[in-house]
Amino acid sequence: MCKTISIINQKGGVGKTTTCINLAVSLVQKGKKVLAVDLDSQANLTMGMGYADPDEIEVKLADLLQVEIDKRTKGKKAGEVDTYDNFILSAHGVDFIPSSLDLAELELVLMNAIGRERILKSLLEPFRADYDYILIDCLPSLGIFTVNALTASDEVIIPVQAQYFGAKGVDAIMQSVASAQEYLNHNLKVLGILITMLDGRSVFQQKVGEVVSTNYAEYTKIFNTTIPLSVEVSKQQSQGAPIVAFKNNRVSAAYNDFAQEVLNNG
Repeated sequence: MCKTISIINQKGGVGKTTTCINLAVSLVQKGKKVLAVDLDSQANLTMGMGYADPDEIEVKLADLLQVEIDKRTKGKKAGEVDTYDNFILSAHGVDFIPSSLDLAELELVLMNAIGRERILKSLLEPFRADYDYILIDCLPSLGIFTVNALTASDEVIIPVQAQYFGAKGVDAIMQSVASAQEYLNHNLKVLGILITMLDGRSVFQQKVGEVVSTNYAEYTKIFNTTIPLSVEVSKQQSQGAPIVAFKNNRVSAAYNDFAQEVLNNG
């Protein structure tokens, strides 16, 4: 059975895309078939997969969502995505649907679409038969695209940087998830909170991590794995390779442990 998981946080720079890419690659290395979806007009996931100029890619997520919107206005069957061929790209064993700046231009169109909250769900539904996991890398916002992701998902992962303002933002995310559960997706679950970019030398960061665990453990799982901060690994990743491709480092090991936790919960 396929699981669709959104990786969300309205705050940028907390490791959403890094988590999505490395979770996807780790799951593939563990024998799973994975489709990643770049739901951010900044296209960081697309670039992280090795495509330096996303605007040059012929077919992107915005094109596919526009097709779904057009089908609704023209009364055609939702979920058909065969208007374009060969729109799924692959890198590091992971299939993915790329993004670009075109996605930002689609936001107003989506806001006025029929059944606007369920457009992404309709697009992704046919793929559930072909994949074990669909991972959605959400943009840093709680707007209409994130609402679409929550509606399309079975579960949510919330990466939280071990910083004061990162911890403070968890409340808003939990409220958005609760609203989606009540009005759009009764089966949506929070799989857990993942603490990222933890500097083991910083007593303050360790205390922030403890605060997150204390405040939210009653409501959702806090993953046992924490992702350590590593500037050197971040530089390597900027060259278009996932962290888990670099062996024998603590960040790679952490993401592999995290992927195993995700599998154990599924």
